[in-house]
Amino acid sequence: MYFDMAGRIIIITAPSGSGKTTIVRHLLNVRDLNLEFSVSACTRPMRDGEINGKDYYFMTPAAFRDRIRKKDFLEWEEVYKGSFYGTLKSEVDRILGLERNVLFDVDVRGAVNLKKKFGSKALAIFVMAPSLEVLQQRLESRGTETRERIAERILKASQELVFKDRFDRVLVNDKLHKALNLAETWVREFIEAGMT
Repeated sequence: MYFDMAGRIIIITAPSGSGKTTIVRHLLNVRDLNLEFSVSACTRPMRDGEINGKDYYFMTPAAFRDRIRKKDFLEWEEVYKGSFYGTLKSEVDRILGLERNVLFDVDVRGAVNLKKKFGSKALAIFVMAPSLEVLQQRLESRGTETRERIAERILKASQELVFKDRFDRVLVNDKLHKALNLAETWVREFIEAGMT
């Protein structure tokens, strides 16, 4: 169904710690953009306060692999060893059925795959910190991860930066208010262009 859609597709991606989630939350709160968040599926354990179907569709690895076999995913990745994330076709159909625009918050490889699928029907934005040093400071200031885990995320971020030229827009999140305004402007222009 999703290829015969009226709604627009917005893809936001970034290395961990770049401010992607803050930008996504801001966009979702701009009512006239008519955005609906695409809930991803994953195999990681549910965290305190998370709700199945709202934060993620939580699945066992066996159930996730079964959905892969059934070709239920638009895209999926093993983001970390044994940790699968993906976008269900049924989720995109659900949102487009509500006559809303779809907003994806996905990892970089997933975003590349979604952009390939949707082409010019999607606006893909790559969010990045001004530098890897700033990114490391942001991750350390969270106080939620070990030094080893931060080092792993910085290595992954350096690998993900290679993909930034595959996106329609690159947003350097140096000053948050400017990044929020710019993201909103780009998304609004893209949605309005689809209405003409």
